Amino acid sequence: MKKVFSAFYYLRYRLTATNTHGVHSPFVFDLLNTVVYNKVDYYAFSEIEALRLQLLQNQTSLTCIDLGAGSRTSTGSARSIMYITRYAAKPAKYAQLLFRLVNHFQPGHILELGTSMGISTCYMAKANNQATVITIEGCPEIAQAAEQNFKKLDIKNIQQVIGNFDDVLPEVLKQTPKTDFVFFDGNHRKEATLNYFSQCLNKADEQSVFVFDDIYWSPQMKEAWDEIKNHPRVTVTIELFFIGIVFFRKEQVKQHFVIRF
Repeated sequence: MKKVFSAFYYLRYRLTATNTHGVHSPFVFDLLNTVVYNKVDYYAFSEIEALRLQLLQNQTSLTCIDLGAGSRTSTGSARSIMYITRYAAKPAKYAQLLFRLVNHFQPGHILELGTSMGISTCYMAKANNQATVITIEGCPEIAQAAEQNFKKLDIKNIQQVIGNFDDVLPEVLKQTPKTDFVFFDGNHRKEATLNYFSQCLNKADEQSVFVFDDIYWSPQMKEAWDEIKNHPRVTVTIELFFIGIVFFRKEQVKQHFVIRF
């Protein structure tokens, strides 16, 4: 049912999405040209993708704990690193977009909800090695595997937190001065997503950037995305189907853009 739902909305997205020619906002037009459609092969890309290739050949089995909406492709708790990397890690296209967003906005405090193998975490941390990157993962064995990946790439600005988002996010936010950049990539349920959004919003300002993964994962996630778009503090949203980007810039007129990517 979820696949049929996603397929319908993906077809609609392909028919309605526009590019820079349909954008009249100077801020969004510039962002599309300098960040979203930027084709520069940045220094970190090759080493992170080399790590991904290693993980895609790793048959080591991990015991997975699903605290959110679970996996679309597996019902068992034992999954190989290869399997998790293939189905849970963000594809290079989107992980590299996260890099470009962080590189462009240079947030000092980055928060990620859902580490998985740490591919996206590495991209964000490499984009600004002066930033503090806090990543939360609910499964201890997956978090341990991700930690090894951070060490392989000698990344030192990542702090890991292991636990259920519901339990650990409030404490993390107490220790976080601001939520400059947040990547929501876990627990794809409406109530949970809106709850995490609300908590992170308390530490956001008009320069903050929030990125939501899998906004068409299910009818529930679409409802959550619709509510986020309509939140009074949200001014500009950019939808790339698989992810949604949220801005709070007060000088911007409230607009929603569906962009071909």
